[in-house]
Formats: sequence, C-alpha cells, structure tokens
Amino acid sequence: MDTSFIRGVIPPIITPVDSDDRVEEIGLRQVIEHVIKGGVHGILVLGSNGEFFGLDNEEQQRAITITIEQVNERVPVYVGIGAISTKECISLARLAEEKQAQAITILPPMFLRPNDEELYQHFRAVAEATSLPVLLYNNPDRVGTNISADLIVRLADVPNIVGVKDSSGDLTLTAEYIRRTRGKDFKVMAGRDVMILGSLVYGAVGCVASTANIVPSLVVEIYEKYLEGDLQGALEAQYKLAPLRMAFNLGSFPVATKDAANLIGLQAGAPIKPNTSCSELDLNRLRAILQDLNVLKIDSENASARG
Repeated sequence: MDTSFIRGVIPPIITPVDSDDRVEEIGLRQVIEHVIKGGVHGILVLGSNGEFFGLDNEEQQRAITITIEQVNERVPVYVGIGAISTKECISLARLAEEKQAQAITILPPMFLRPNDEELYQHFRAVAEATSLPVLLYNNPDRVGTNISADLIVRLADVPNIVGVKDSSGDLTLTAEYIRRTRGKDFKVMAGRDVMILGSLVYGAVGCVASTANIVPSLVVEIYEKYLEGDLQGALEAQYKLAPLRMAFNLGSFPVATKDAANLIGLQAGAPIKPNTSCSELDLNRLRAILQDLNVLKIDSENASARG
C-alpha cells in the first residue's frame, strides 16, 4: 500500500455552518482554498475541530462531498471517523471510500472506556471493512481512552492501519510510538501544535494541526525548515505559533478555532450549539495574537456579527 502521501501539514478543517447548524457550502469552500493557498499537504474533514459530533449523517456526507469536490485532487483528503459503535464506524469508512477519499482517521469510541483488546478488535474490524489507509487518532483528553504503545505495536501489523495522530501531549508516548514501530512502515503524526518540531525530531512525518486553519503557511514553515535542516528557523516558527495554539484554550473546544477563522475574514459561522463563541474579553485576547501574527483582517464589529 502506497502511504508516501501521508506526511506534512494536515489541517483538521473547521466546518462552517448556518443558523440551523447545517453545513454552509460557501464558507467550507473558502476555508479549503485558504489552507491550500497556505501550502498544506492534505486536508482532514470531520476531525474534532470540524465538529463532526454536531453533524448528523446527512450533513457529514455533505461535508465530505463538498470537500472532495473543492480540493479536486490537489492534496489528499482524509475523513475523520468518531462514531461510538463499530457498526457505525464501518459505515462511515465505507462512505469515505465510496466518496473517493484518500484515507480515514479513527478515534477510540467516546464514553465507553474500552480496554486494549476491545480497542484492537474495534480498530481491526473497521480497517478490514475498507481498502483505504487508516490512521488512528489518539486523543485521551477528549475521549477518555489512551491508545497504549503496546496496542499501537499490535495494530501496526494490521495491513492497512498505517499510522497514528497523537494528541496526547505526552512526547514520551509519541516517541515510543515511533521507536517501537520502526521498520513497520507505520507513520506517526504530531497532534499537539506546540509539539510539532519535537515530534519531527523524534521521527514523526508531519502534523495534524488545528492552527493550520488560521496560519497554514506558518505551520508549513515549521515542517519545511525542519526538512531543510534549518533547526533554528523551525524552532523560531514553532515559538511564533505557540501563542495562537495556547489561545485556543480560551473557549470551549473547539470554539476558539472558529472564532479565529472569523476574525481573519473567513466565513466560519458560529460554533455548533450548545457551544457559543468566546466572551468579548477572550475575543480581544485572540485578536491581539492574530494582530501580532499580521493576519487580522476584519474589524471587531464584523467579527462579532459573524461569530
């Protein structure tokens, strides 16, 4: 299986919605163009920043269809799967393949707290239901379950489970994923934007970075300067990115990503309810950071109206 395309910077794109929390097509196409212009190496639709949890099956299908159509084979499209039951995950994996996505990512089931054997059987069943490359998505803060290094080693032997995005924030775990799967053609992606460079140095092949929705070229700079051997340049870009990623903690996840998108002039719409935009105080903090990054493009009145 060719997995050479799994590399670089992949934004988990936000999903603009209208007042009825339905996918807003014009806004979604605009976001896609913004990140592609920034030089990203792929796009993840229906990731956690894409608020997949707030979209029903019909809206998820619309988001996938619009994304694949707008990308038009310029970069690979990854489809995020975050359903709880194995049956529904299999259905979504087959949908992604039918829509001609290039790969899928799968979260552990939320709420259930499955053990390692249950997780192994779950991920394996989904992988065996599709011919697409599968990347696992470790995000214990959100789902309550951590994918252990022992489990990753087992899953790396499933033919089309080809990698993992690690959002644990535990660089030791990321490093163990990499060390223990050497020689298995298994790819590890950074999932914490403040740890992109550290993960690359350990051997990660790229990142899935929420900040790439807002400043894709800056995130790409970290990756490209690292590949060029310019470690100091990559470090400076990483330091420059850090305040924006830290500001994403200002609102309920993933509100601040969408608020930031509105502030730079994208038609992101409001967060999917019950989430609401950041407070005016926190929006001002976000504005200041975006101003420092020289990407703030609309005034606060327009931002408030959109957010």
